[in-house]
Amino acid sequence: HAKASQLGLTGYVRNRPDGTVEIVAEGTSQSIQHLLEWARQGPPAAEVQQMDVNYGTANGEFGTFSIER
Repeated sequence: HAKASQLGLTGYVRNRPDGTVEIVAEGTSQSIQHLLEWARQGPPAAEVQQMDVNYGTANGEFGTFSIER
């Protein structure tokens, strides 16, 4: 959440019932790439086994970056 906000991205992050994490982000291509690089490393105490990345068209629906629960 903090990293995405620092990069000027909007959207959300949430934990899914199957244990995976979903990130939906809108912003510049460069900021998205920085977030993906950060996510591949994972935060401390996290184990990133796999990343699936899907790109779509940004439509400006988010005003901030938030944690959904």
